[in-house]
Amino acid sequence: MAAEIMSSIVFTGPLAWTADAACQGRTELFFAPAGERPEARVVRESKARGVCTECAAMAPCRDWARENREYGFWGGESEEERAAAGYRVDMPVGRVARYPKGDGSPVAPRTPRVA
Repeated sequence: MAAEIMSSIVFTGPLAWTADAACQGRTELFFAPAGERPEARVVRESKARGVCTECAAMAPCRDWARENREYGFWGGESEEERAAAGYRVDMPVGRVARYPKGDGSPVAPRTPRVA
């Protein structure tokens, strides 16, 4: 139902490009479900990239995601690809921000132990 509501919204102004977006109604390709495994993410993002490649709104979509620190797959780019281009998201998928007691500055998440 949420996907139906989102696909019926018409944006104006800086988001007017969304009217031409090929991804409308296909949210499941562009945002990871909870607990998505790395192999499934590769497959999902490959399908998303295929949709983006054929989309007339790819460039403004990518620019929007970069400027607004979006997570998910936007304009043919994953979060990692945007980060490599110098644009970081507020909370990357698969990462949990940890804050120590005290000054409140973030610290890197722990690396899992290999048995």
